Amino acid sequence: MSTLFAHHQHRSSADPPQLTYLVAGMTCEHCRIAVTEEVAKVAGVAAVEVHLDTKLVHIHGAGVDAAAVVAAIDEAGYDAVAE
Repeated sequence: MSTLFAHHQHRSSADPPQLTYLVAGMTCEHCRIAVTEEVAKVAGVAAVEVHLDTKLVHIHGAGVDAAAVVAAIDEAGYDAVAE
């Protein structure tokens, strides 16, 4: 299942994500934590949703740089494809 959290303000699941990525290879809680922690460091990110069942990562925030998010996911050890 998914968990919503970030080091910033928590967003309601009713708020549409600003960015969504397909991140193949995520299979476990360690994967979820690694991706969430790296993406949460990106400027403007307010919340991160990682769904292991669908392999989707939803990013909420204002003015988030898409290239910085892809770099953060890469830093966590995964490849991201924009949805």
